[in-house]
Amino acid sequence: MTEAVLKVLSPGARSLIQDMGRPGFQRFGVSISGAMDTEALLLGNRLAGNNVDAAGIEVLLGNAEFEFSHQAIFAVTGGDLAPTLDGKPVPAWQSLTAFPGERLMFGMASEGVRAYLCVAGGIATEPVLGSRSTHAGSRLGGLRGRPLEAGDELALGLADPDGEAASGLRVPASLLPVHADEFTVRVVRGPQEDSFNEAGVRTFYGSTYTVTERSDRQGLRLDGPLIEARGGRHDIVSDAVVAGSIQVPGDAMPIILMADRQTTGGYAKIAVAASIDRPLLAQAAPGARVRFVQTTVKEAQLAATTRRKALTETPLELAGEARELRLKIEGQTYRLRTGLRDGDVESGAVAVRIDGREATLVRVRRV
Repeated sequence: MTEAVLKVLSPGARSLIQDMGRPGFQRFGVSISGAMDTEALLLGNRLAGNNVDAAGIEVLLGNAEFEFSHQAIFAVTGGDLAPTLDGKPVPAWQSLTAFPGERLMFGMASEGVRAYLCVAGGIATEPVLGSRSTHAGSRLGGLRGRPLEAGDELALGLADPDGEAASGLRVPASLLPVHADEFTVRVVRGPQEDSFNEAGVRTFYGSTYTVTERSDRQGLRLDGPLIEARGGRHDIVSDAVVAGSIQVPGDAMPIILMADRQTTGGYAKIAVAASIDRPLLAQAAPGARVRFVQTTVKEAQLAATTRRKALTETPLELAGEARELRLKIEGQTYRLRTGLRDGDVESGAVAVRIDGREATLVRVRRV
């Protein structure tokens, strides 16, 4: 039996293998990295029946193309990059089945900037320091520490037999994000807020800033009114930075540190973006407008905990006309879901042939 792989026909602007990151090594100067939009990856993995920290592919802006070597359940989440499977539109935030030789192609981004491709079993590259995430700057993780290239073949892991993987599932509307061109981000006070005078703090909270084209996975660089520091000094003795730290360097323009951020920084941090709003920042295109509103640590923690519980525990829905069937054979119950495309479909111990509205049992084996 040949190994199941996902072949990269085109990486588009940039495609990276990412999981939830590699925490625990910042003291050694190793960035956490991981998916920019962690919510999109988490939900994509749920749809694919994977553990939530399985590795998927982060596709930036679009024009990427992949080919399936084997039948596989997959899902596309995150920004709208107009995905198609063999030329037919693919609904986002929904699980589908791809058959051998079929090609998944991403068009240009129309909403958000990053899409996530999750396949049952996950991308099975060799973990580095406990993570498969790519940090291209230090050439760690992913596939030899670099962005994907045309011709790469990515091994897929074994699908979790106890996972939720099934074609025809979708994420409930209550969990779907809204990717707007203008939005507000909740922030807590930064550790060096007192480095800025009253006018600088008022400017930060009272102004609208624009995401610039110089933004990347390390940080979102913003343009807008200057943020004044006391004595005109924005630099500090370097100290640790966390995800969402908002530094203000010498040009007095804020930078929001993101997934590939450095581990320490020497610029004053006026605030820290709450984790619940960082997925919005991850999908912000150049030109997007952002404002900041202050919240407390307690409020931010409660919002994050509530959201995480919803993301992990809210049941997935059956999409469209999909129905779940339970087949009992010799006292053992098997689950089948309709809503699959025509062809032979195997799910766990059951193989069926789908032809229109009819499903014919092909093979059953005990597990």
